[in-house]
Amino acid sequence: MILLDGADAPDKFDISVGGGALVAFSCPAPDKESPNEDAVAVIPCGPDAAVLVIADGAGGLPAGRRASRIAVRSLEASLNEAIPDTMLLRTAILNGIEAANQAVLSLANGSATTMTVVTIEGLLARTYQVGDSEAMVVGQRGRIKSQTMAHSPTGFAVEAGFLDQRAALHHEERHLVSNFIGATDMHIDMGIAVKLDPRDTVLLASDGLTDNIHVHEITEMIRKGPLSGAIDAISSLARRRMSAESKHQPSKPDDLSVILFRKPYKGNEMRTSRPPSG
Repeated sequence: MILLDGADAPDKFDISVGGGALVAFSCPAPDKESPNEDAVAVIPCGPDAAVLVIADGAGGLPAGRRASRIAVRSLEASLNEAIPDTMLLRTAILNGIEAANQAVLSLANGSATTMTVVTIEGLLARTYQVGDSEAMVVGQRGRIKSQTMAHSPTGFAVEAGFLDQRAALHHEERHLVSNFIGATDMHIDMGIAVKLDPRDTVLLASDGLTDNIHVHEITEMIRKGPLSGAIDAISSLARRRMSAESKHQPSKPDDLSVILFRKPYKGNEMRTSRPPSG
């Protein structure tokens, strides 16, 4: 497993995994004294498959950072046990998320975390979501082929058509989340398998991104061009908005984590900027 820390300062890696190019970034909220509570992980599952994970430790609850990391490592351990038994990756992920939930519950300290997972198997991508960290698949022309729904009052309102996405970013209940790893009533939303066409981009992000940048801005910045440049652009914009409150644009200081994946890859998108670390 490749785990991105970003505890006290911005951290980034750029690798080839699962038959494609991947860039990940994580950093703590501006002017935050405590460590980053997000956990970003990439779990290779063979030459053409990978599991991408973002877990966002719940702010305001005890040990959010510990919860996100225990959840990710519990998922990895479950996958390592399942893969030699040739279990379907879908079943292994569902079992792994259940194991992560039990591991966080076992802390018995009230901590919790969100967890969003995307599996890459050949040309198929599938999402698994608990909480409000989101994932989407975007075509080269900016069409959204798949998008998860935040497990929150505003997320449900957007899905039902009672609230548009622009209004949701400014809503007073935007910070509320209704589903967590570490809850007895935790539930998993599993998406349908989406076929990845050439140059499609997969995004996973904590709400540090999606609470500060409009969806149309995200899709425009990630739909084409080098992944490293795209992740720099969206993370820089999110951090600027966190640091400058405005009634015209969203501004919610928070830990920020993003993964971008694309396959097939070409040329310099294969470059690895630092060796993986477990």
